[in-house]
Amino acid sequence: MTRRDALIRVIEALHQEIAALRANDVAGLERATQTKLVAIEELSTLGTGPAGPDLRELADEADRLNETCRIYVNLMAANVRRRLQTLTGQFGNSYAAQGMRAYA
Repeated sequence: MTRRDALIRVIEALHQEIAALRANDVAGLERATQTKLVAIEELSTLGTGPAGPDLRELADEADRLNETCRIYVNLMAANVRRRLQTLTGQFGNSYAAQGMRAYA
């Protein structure tokens, strides 16, 4: 396997992660994440070295997709935080200092 092939596998796995995040498919997310981690491990075993324009472009695409995944996860975490605050009657900033929180 070449570094290009491994990068393409990472990109494909990131696309699968995004699709699973959009669909709230936990099992799909776990599979895609495992696939991505295996591809990244394979990529790391191929070593480092100068990357030509084609590898740099693939690495940039993987980075953009990873950033998209991070944004989805952060939005989901914010939604969960908001729902938990609603359920517990705690509104406002859940990261406020302990003495500053209002408890119902």
